[in-house]
Amino acid sequence: MSDVREPGFLQSAICFGGIVTMIAVGILGYDVPLHVIILGAIIWSSGHALSLGGNFKDIKNAMNHGIGRGLGAMYIFILIGVVIAAYLESGTISSIVYYSLDIISPAIFLPASLLICSFMSLAVGTSWGTVGTAGVILVGVGSAMGIPLPIVAGAVVSGATFGDKLSPVSDTTNLAAVAAGTDLYKHIKSMLYTTIPTYIICLLLFGFIGMGYSAEGLSDAGIRSFQQAIRDNFVVSLWSLLPILTLFTLSFRKAPAEVAMISSVAVAAVLALLQQDRTILEILRSLQDGFKADTGHVDLDVLVNRGGIQSMMWTLSMTLFALALGGILERYGFLQALLKGILDRIKSVLSLVFATMCTGFLACGSMGESYISIIVTSQLFKKKYGEFKMKAYMLSRTVEESTTMSSPLIPWSTAGAFYFAAMGIPVIEYLPYTFLNILNPLVSLAMTAMGIAVFREMMREPKPQGAT
Repeated sequence: MSDVREPGFLQSAICFGGIVTMIAVGILGYDVPLHVIILGAIIWSSGHALSLGGNFKDIKNAMNHGIGRGLGAMYIFILIGVVIAAYLESGTISSIVYYSLDIISPAIFLPASLLICSFMSLAVGTSWGTVGTAGVILVGVGSAMGIPLPIVAGAVVSGATFGDKLSPVSDTTNLAAVAAGTDLYKHIKSMLYTTIPTYIICLLLFGFIGMGYSAEGLSDAGIRSFQQAIRDNFVVSLWSLLPILTLFTLSFRKAPAEVAMISSVAVAAVLALLQQDRTILEILRSLQDGFKADTGHVDLDVLVNRGGIQSMMWTLSMTLFALALGGILERYGFLQALLKGILDRIKSVLSLVFATMCTGFLACGSMGESYISIIVTSQLFKKKYGEFKMKAYMLSRTVEESTTMSSPLIPWSTAGAFYFAAMGIPVIEYLPYTFLNILNPLVSLAMTAMGIAVFREMMREPKPQGAT
């Protein structure tokens, strides 16, 4: 790597422009499989790396490095598939859906979903765990109520992202604070200024949309039919809540996510044996290939025929491709070169915040991973925020408002691919309803333009002559 040249602005623009064109034309124009598009982007960026003096071994090492930084997510991917299958085997998901249909009114279902996912992700610090458990259940409830699933998924993702952004036990929250060089709780406090107003707007929007799905407009017989189908195929009981209570308890006690998930699966497997009259072989097959059932009810079939290790393989392979691409772009400095000229032209706080957000979006879109994007964006802008005498938590806040918020909206990112695998709803379909993710950056920019919640370093007054 010592003889490799740094890319110039023009070459970096061509490299990124080619990737964006492949994705836009491939997905929107010809419906090309996403894996093939990202593979083409890897080949394209590798060609640019070779032109800078790189060789095949160096490029491969860069790809391996990119993948290596995301290996922790791979374990979670696989375990979420196992958790979903185990919860279906034990009757956990079907029982929660059954009871929820008695408790939650369709008119308040969407804002309630936002609140439920917000509280859960705040408590456990993970949007993935929230979507993979509460999200799957809420999609089932929404389906039974006749609410369009992309809207339900939008509420789930908005709530899950809210906690992932603000929880003191969230990995992205801690990483953003460390990368920007600020205190964790100052970082969280600064985000409250822009996130809380956005959250209130989201609650109102989901409440307004939910009013269109009030009980008057839905068939009560349809909901009862769904509940009867659950009772015909599963034993419904409060004991079925034990697996998810195990997961929550261990998460609250700060147990590693993998430990909490495996323990929850073990409890679910015991319940499946004792309560659902399943055999060990049936349970093991479900953990591998997903739960399979012909319930005689179309909507219930959609809810329960899912999960398993194999269900996560599309997500896993897509993530590997995206991380490999991100490794090349980061190692050869294409993003840094693209922004070098832009950084010199920033003359105001508003343009600084806007440029930071654009960089976060671009980093997530090209590297497919929010962790790498947080680090790279913080490194690129830390010096510039110092020149503008801005508090470090202004940088960390802006970085989160672009990376953490945009990652679930990118189909090939680790978050986007995972959410699709867990809920079965394509990113492009739920994206228009992720109000928190879309509006938070816009609210932040508007507040910056008005000089609200803009935090600067205090300027010290010069001492008068002769003062001691």
